[in-house]
Amino acid sequence: MSSTVSEIIPEALPGALPETMVAAVLYGREDVRIERVPVPHAGPGELVVRVAAALTCGTDLKVFRRGYHARMIQPPALFGHELAGVVAETGEGVAAFAPGDRIVALNSAPCGACYFCLRDQENLCDDLLFNNGAYAEYIRIPARIVQKNTLLVPAHVSFEHAALTESLACALHGFEDTNPRPGDSVAVIGGGPMGLMILHVAALAGCNVIAVVKHDEQVKSARALGAACVVQTSATSDVVAAVRSLTPNQRGVDIAIEAVALPETWEQAVAMVRNGGVVNFFGGPEAGTEVRFDTNRLHYSDLTLKATFHHTPAISRRALALIASGKFQADRFITGHAPLGDLNEAFAQLLDRGNHGNGIKTAILPF
Repeated sequence: MSSTVSEIIPEALPGALPETMVAAVLYGREDVRIERVPVPHAGPGELVVRVAAALTCGTDLKVFRRGYHARMIQPPALFGHELAGVVAETGEGVAAFAPGDRIVALNSAPCGACYFCLRDQENLCDDLLFNNGAYAEYIRIPARIVQKNTLLVPAHVSFEHAALTESLACALHGFEDTNPRPGDSVAVIGGGPMGLMILHVAALAGCNVIAVVKHDEQVKSARALGAACVVQTSATSDVVAAVRSLTPNQRGVDIAIEAVALPETWEQAVAMVRNGGVVNFFGGPEAGTEVRFDTNRLHYSDLTLKATFHHTPAISRRALALIASGKFQADRFITGHAPLGDLNEAFAQLLDRGNHGNGIKTAILPF
């Protein structure tokens, strides 16, 4: 779509709220219905936001396929979690925001008082509060998220770019968790939204990135976002050997980050990392999934295996700052626009990337 962002997304002005709105409701596996529901109102400490742009996300696609998310959403429920918009109503006691403010509200907030929060592991909070309902004309932002994880959007940042904050925060968290150094070789397995975002973050940090992707369009995207080399799985019989061949003496990469969420790619990540290297299992497979590893290899190669879940308020702020800096190629991640009524069609196209090109994220425009 060649229109400018300002032409696509009208300025969302505050005003009297209507009684009902159009919203997407998740009922179960591949069962999302566009319905008319009551418009929420802001309680004490809360906001109601007029959604200017909501983005499709790999997590939403997984929820769509599976019909639920163990921690984030249980049907029936309003759906979607990446958004930016304008404050339409403020609840009693809200002082940091006012009607008309351009904001991005993250999809969660930690309690700040539990075992994990007190140890700077807020993503693991015992009472992590999630919020859904971005695929709608309006969304209510709970008081804790207003207080801890709602950010003002700079005037020069578009709504759809600001809505990338949540997914970029997750990508930053996953990358930073590997303790990278400039010049490190980093293999990123996966050419979906999160894989491409992680490889772009790694390239911006000065790492030598090897992208492991499947489709032709993903190859193009990976190169445009800073991958030094690309291994295309559909054209390679041995992915691990192909990655290792791109490193000195075929010793393997310093860091391997898995962003596909399949057992075979988890195993490939371990096989392609060098002795003393770090593997991050960023992609979360379905519950009950099992993998097999050679214990000799893990022990005698002194490997570090870890996983990264979600984000924290501090990382979210760094993500928005990176978007606002202009260094992050936000435009490349918004590959389509669709009205709210076409949400199911947008999901279908994103799930069939082989036949619909490399759709990364679609901006859902409710107005």
